[in-house]
Amino acid sequence: MVSLLQKFWAVPRFALSSDYKPQCIARITCLASRDSTFLPSDSVIVNGVSSIEEKEKSSPIVDVENGHLASTIKEKSKEDIRNKLEPLWDDGYGTQTVKDYLEIGAEIIKPDGGPPRWFTPLSAGPPLEDSPLLLFLPGMDGTGMGLVLHEKALGKVFQVWCLHIPVYDRTPFDELVKFVERTVRMKHASSPNKPIYLVGDSFGGCLALAVAAHNPKIDLVLILANPATSFGRSQLQPLLPLLESLPDEFHVTVPYLLSFIMGDPMKMAMVNIDSALPPGQIIQLLSDNLTGLLAHLSGLADIIPKETLLWKLKLLRSASSYSNSRLHAVKAEVLVVASGKDNMLPSGDEAQRLANSLRNCLVRYFKDNGHTILLEDGINLLSIIKATSKYRRSKRHDCVIDFLPPSASEFKNALKDNRWYLNFTGPVMLSTMENGKIVRGLAGVPCEGPVLLVGYHMLMGVELVPLVSEYLSQRKILLRGIAHPTLFNQLVENQSNESSFIDVLRLYGATPVSASNFFKLLATKSHVLLYPGGAREALHRKGEEYKVIWPDQPEFIRMAARFGATIVPFGVVGEDDIAQLVLDYDDLKSIPVLGDRIRRDNEQASRRGLTVRSDLDGEIANQALYLPGLLPKIPGRFYYLFGKPIHTKGRKDLVKDREKARKLYLQVKSEVQNNMNYLLKKREEDPYRSVIDRTAYKAFSATSDDVPTFDY
Repeated sequence: MVSLLQKFWAVPRFALSSDYKPQCIARITCLASRDSTFLPSDSVIVNGVSSIEEKEKSSPIVDVENGHLASTIKEKSKEDIRNKLEPLWDDGYGTQTVKDYLEIGAEIIKPDGGPPRWFTPLSAGPPLEDSPLLLFLPGMDGTGMGLVLHEKALGKVFQVWCLHIPVYDRTPFDELVKFVERTVRMKHASSPNKPIYLVGDSFGGCLALAVAAHNPKIDLVLILANPATSFGRSQLQPLLPLLESLPDEFHVTVPYLLSFIMGDPMKMAMVNIDSALPPGQIIQLLSDNLTGLLAHLSGLADIIPKETLLWKLKLLRSASSYSNSRLHAVKAEVLVVASGKDNMLPSGDEAQRLANSLRNCLVRYFKDNGHTILLEDGINLLSIIKATSKYRRSKRHDCVIDFLPPSASEFKNALKDNRWYLNFTGPVMLSTMENGKIVRGLAGVPCEGPVLLVGYHMLMGVELVPLVSEYLSQRKILLRGIAHPTLFNQLVENQSNESSFIDVLRLYGATPVSASNFFKLLATKSHVLLYPGGAREALHRKGEEYKVIWPDQPEFIRMAARFGATIVPFGVVGEDDIAQLVLDYDDLKSIPVLGDRIRRDNEQASRRGLTVRSDLDGEIANQALYLPGLLPKIPGRFYYLFGKPIHTKGRKDLVKDREKARKLYLQVKSEVQNNMNYLLKKREEDPYRSVIDRTAYKAFSATSDDVPTFDY
């Protein structure tokens, strides 16, 4: 079991390079074997046990088997600390499960006489350079292991510290607040320009809110998972007298009851199972996982014995009252992750109450999850943080500098969620080589950035999902789309607070349109996806299909030339093969109720400064946002043609000479239109244009990855 603990958890020190020294609490028994290697750490006052000390030059390791003192330290090289993540990086999601939580929990709960302390999971790190600190504040269990499913991903972009409250510790709530507060102030003093993240699970949510209320001038970001601020309205209240009168010999049954109240065992068991597997294999794996979970549930009686459970429930009551009385003082940025099937607390209603009570609060609601949401399948905490634009490394979020590319598991889930759409649209990707030859695939598009893909925006941007998916699959490169600023404002927040397609756009790198963001994307050698036609093209009127609607000014040419970017013009067709536009803006604005609503929403967006190109004249300036009326069709096919790359490296004349820039701009615009004209003509020759024909081909073909298309 010692080797198991060494694999997952280090208390209190973390094996890392000398550049990364977590500040951990002293006087902690190290749960690791004697051949482990750790780094020295600092300590802080904990209930009067220890004081802040100077960093030691070396630190012995206590072997839990025999107490042997082993020497340190095998250092990692400086190269282990990276400054960025590559697309499709491994976030480790699914490699650790609730079974690990229960197995390790059975070991670390053994009394050691120590006070509450911080620890860093061994699998969490090393983080990126300049990563912010994340403090995890646990729920009723107090083990601090509630991030077991997420620690590998979080450890890549945060310095992760988890709070461990020993089973028999009886520190009152206000003392726990002071303890966390001292750590927050110490870390803020050492890095005043970085935010500090407090992830509070249930009880930990109350703790996070209380700390934030006491420290309004410190830059805190609170992530609250089903916070226990609603304890006064929970079903746990009647449990206190019942548990007090329950004989000790019957307490062993309580964990089994609590496991079904606290979370969904099915979702916990599905964490490491690939839903794309055959049904029979999924059922077998699910059965094995459930059997393993049930075998470990008795360990909950040790993690939360009767006396501790009674204490925790009383602690919850005081924590809820304490934090609720101080909500008015919370100025921190807050994200509430709420469950719809929480049988312990009314978390859905509580999330809405907090959103109305706090100054800067966003909610994400998951209707099918239970109370222990961080231990259930389908919840990736880092994905939620990224999709809500909550990750940052400085005082303000920078959508370019702070962007984290999608991981392999996130992309896998995206492909699964969009598999029907991708099958229905059957995208054909064609590109043009330097010699002018058209080939299947993206071989003609340069890999080395900066690259600027400039093209036509189909109705409602329906071409985006296949385009980004194919680019990631074929080239392992993420396209950074320039998007309308409304997508990054709470005006588009779903009334149900559930994750939406807007969250997916943010997760996959959509960036608000602005000159500074465009500058930074090219400066970082990104592959940028630009639609000069913008919302006007994506929300075109009837009869404007495949009409390039661009402004007269050469907006992007001079910026591209400044960075020597390669411009790739592309055309795409297929919107008329999946839907018919029956109600456009002109139709909708003449309908009394809908027209008034559209005008009111656009006026509100204008007042908030969310309009673009309002200073331009002509058709491009008419960028009213609305949802058109569409009539679905039996799906046809999407066709993309990337033109011959246009190199601007060394073309400094384009930066200074506006006339030359204008001529190149017109050339790019003309090539986009010509690419679409080519595709519109050639698609008539495609024998597999219809989804019915493609489905039949896949059914009888041994290799159905690339369904044939027209000759090119």
